[in-house]
Amino acid sequence: MSRRFSVAERTTAAAEGDVVVLLIGMRINRFWAVHHWLPVLLAMVRMLRELGRQPERGLLGHVLLTASPRTYYVVQYWESKEKLYAYAHAPDASHHAAWAFINRKERAGKVRGHVGLWHETYLVPEGSYEAIYADMPAFGLAAAHGQVPLEQRGRRAKDRLAHRSGKVPSRAAGDGS
Repeated sequence: MSRRFSVAERTTAAAEGDVVVLLIGMRINRFWAVHHWLPVLLAMVRMLRELGRQPERGLLGHVLLTASPRTYYVVQYWESKEKLYAYAHAPDASHHAAWAFINRKERAGKVRGHVGLWHETYLVPEGSYEAIYADMPAFGLAAAHGQVPLEQRGRRAKDRLAHRSGKVPSRAAGDGS
């Protein structure tokens, strides 16, 4: 019996303009201190649910990942740095309550190092990112911005990096204004 093999479908992210990426996570420093790290983990789940129910806040998509049995993080794709900042500082958002709790513990000297928190924010100007997906459903940047056939942006990475949408650059790239 002969098997038919199809040509691999290759796509790329349909992102236009600048891209805002937030990596945010936690590290369990002491496994036995479940009462310290479990609330942090649950707070992240709460925030992601909240953002999923309120797309106007600007989260376009996210991917949950683990770096080790101790380290868990989320890659988030945002509409703009302004929407990311607005969510981070919104008094009605879960993030505000979580950080207020952590800040109170720090001021009271009750942080014992049982769980670590971290984030990294990247403001990526158009022309400084590219993506390729082979036989993949929408994932990562493509899940956040949509995906298009690879040929629309170029078969080679240098061609995809040279793609310009024609959009006026936003201030997401951090031009200092």
